[in-house]
Amino acid sequence: MSLSANRYLEDIFLSNGKEKQLSWLRQQINSILSAKSKQKLYITYSLCANHFNADVTFDLVHEQQSFTVNTTLLEAARLYLLQTVLIQEPNFVKAVQQLIQVADKTELEAFLKHLYLLPNAIDYKFAGVEALRTNIATVFNAISQQNPYPGAYFNDAEWNQMYLKAAFMQQDLTKILDVDKRANKDLTRIILDYAHERWAAGRTIDPLFWRPVSKFIDGDVLHDLARLFSSANIKERKAATLVCQSATNESAKKLLKENNEFQEDAISGKLTWQNI
Repeated sequence: MSLSANRYLEDIFLSNGKEKQLSWLRQQINSILSAKSKQKLYITYSLCANHFNADVTFDLVHEQQSFTVNTTLLEAARLYLLQTVLIQEPNFVKAVQQLIQVADKTELEAFLKHLYLLPNAIDYKFAGVEALRTNIATVFNAISQQNPYPGAYFNDAEWNQMYLKAAFMQQDLTKILDVDKRANKDLTRIILDYAHERWAAGRTIDPLFWRPVSKFIDGDVLHDLARLFSSANIKERKAATLVCQSATNESAKKLLKENNEFQEDAISGKLTWQNI
């Protein structure tokens, strides 16, 4: 996290008429850094709620990674506080880790949404991984949806767990970032196993779930893609088209040629995983 990104938050406060509040926050930060006091950090973090409105929301844009996160002024103030303290005094890492560990649900969701924007974000991976174990959709979605953190810091096992759980919880798979980049052979196997279990139980599968298999097509995948192409569900046929269109496997290309209902749309970009 750079100082330029930190100044971006300052501009947000100024554009929202929060000059006095920003001045107060800067004074508190100076006091924290002078005293090197984690207690002062905790107190300031809490007092931000008295100075910044939690009802005012805006889209915080991260230009380098081309992602946005919906944020409140209170969340932005706390992010600015933690960014500034950590940039100038990295020894506060443990104090910030402890803040995350004692956060209530709302605070935890805010931490998870903004983990990527903290300096040395890898230091807080424990929070992202722990969020994969929850059954609270808002907490899980805070790390899994519109969040570049998993793509940047999760290993394959953690990423695969997140992707499968998102499907199991019937969350919006279009909001998971870096799906193509993080596709892996183990995930393809997991997708096939999950699909076969669902089909055996007479249940449906979100067609978007098939997206990561394009690079890892073998005989089993081809058999399942043929089933999708023959489905009465138009979205499943479109999903099979997109998988085969992205594949380099010659058998997949042949299968697409035999089932070319949506091939032109896929080639032209009219059909994508975002509008399937």
